[in-house]
Amino acid sequence: MDPAADLAPGGADAVRTAVRKRLRSTLIDVTPVFGFTLTFALTHQLGVALTLALTTGAGVFLLRLVRREPVRQGLVFLGLVCVQGVLAGRTGDAVNFFLPHLVMHGVMIVVTPVLVWLGWPPLGVLMGLITGEGTSWRRCTVRRRAFAKGHLVVYAGHLLMLSVQLPLFLSGQAVALGTVDVFGPLVLALCALLGWRVHRRSVGTHRCDAPVGPSPDLSPPLERTLR
Repeated sequence: MDPAADLAPGGADAVRTAVRKRLRSTLIDVTPVFGFTLTFALTHQLGVALTLALTTGAGVFLLRLVRREPVRQGLVFLGLVCVQGVLAGRTGDAVNFFLPHLVMHGVMIVVTPVLVWLGWPPLGVLMGLITGEGTSWRRCTVRRRAFAKGHLVVYAGHLLMLSVQLPLFLSGQAVALGTVDVFGPLVLALCALLGWRVHRRSVGTHRCDAPVGPSPDLSPPLERTLR
């Protein structure tokens, strides 16, 4: 293993390419939310807004198939839009269309400290998939701590989104909530990019010539992980 694989040109290029693709796809991903929010703001008709959102979601799914993107990713996206539509339609309340996104932010806020404590910061897992390194970064204590520090930026993004969206949800401000929700994927993508930069800065010139620790599955305590 090259312990600094993420700092090599190939690894860095892979991350930059993935970020650019993520930012471009964000424009497509938010179209159902944007369409729902705009239509509801103009018509105040929940049925019309849901119809447009579900139609747009199906269109995005077909676009992903045409572009030969992974079918599973498209199905997850379409399934999420359908769940949003069902929640809003059955309750008759437009704010419930955004409930799944609030739940996801809440779950990440609760789960992230546990994953970091176990030595599995989600940012490290994500970057390992992007660069093709897998989970070999866990053999290096320095990089494991660096990914934990970097993921704190992503964690802050989830906290920010939930702190803004939850009061809007509780007060029933569907249009304002949808407007904020449109920027959610962009905020998280930028947080992931900034977290990656924090990781690289934390690693610095460090090179791991040998695995650190008895096993790549070693899970250090939280205070040692974030030190």
